[in-house]
Amino acid sequence: MTFSATVLTLYPEMFPGPLGVSLSGDALARGVWSLEAKSIRDHGLGRHRTVDDTPAGGGVGMVLRCDVLAAALDAAAPPSDPRPRLLMSPRGRPLRQERVRALSAGPGVVLVCGRFEGVDERVIEGRGLEEVSIGDYVLSGGEIAAMVLLDACVRLLPGVMGKEASGHDESFEGNLLEYPHYTRPREWEGRTIPDALLSGNHAAIEKWRREQAERITRERRPDLLER
Repeated sequence: MTFSATVLTLYPEMFPGPLGVSLSGDALARGVWSLEAKSIRDHGLGRHRTVDDTPAGGGVGMVLRCDVLAAALDAAAPPSDPRPRLLMSPRGRPLRQERVRALSAGPGVVLVCGRFEGVDERVIEGRGLEEVSIGDYVLSGGEIAAMVLLDACVRLLPGVMGKEASGHDESFEGNLLEYPHYTRPREWEGRTIPDALLSGNHAAIEKWRREQAERITRERRPDLLER
């Protein structure tokens, strides 16, 4: 089963962007996953393909119209489409590794990239959009956030990473940040590779890595340990 991604955006020319190079780009070329960027403006109203309007109740900025976005969604993903519909939004639930892993195991995703001040709430409710956030900050639009989500999912697809274990032994797996890494040279500017990593004792190496992962998580992200 190919992981299929459809992105609804006002700027389809932004895709595949960085998704077209490195691991994700190679997997895209090999057909491990597919990507289709659809222009919301194709469903805009009137001669100027209008997609937005002023916010009800007043205020600054513009709001993406519900009728326009619903038409774009219905054309790209009919009700029979089993893929989850995600709206990239700073008010959404934070994207976690466990959610990424669940998405990567499914048929794909339909991603909506918001712009302006936001999206009419009625289309979020009427089309069952799940709001997803990649962090506590605001971007100019949802396109970069959509790329982040897709990159996180694609790298977990079978055959994308070089070693199957690569996706299991890294940050956020088991609610721990990843342990430090070292390679040659053995000494650099007076700093040496920890003795445990050079011991050849696999049990000692695993113990050191676990302890370091716990230490870094405790110092930088204690909230992960509380889970």
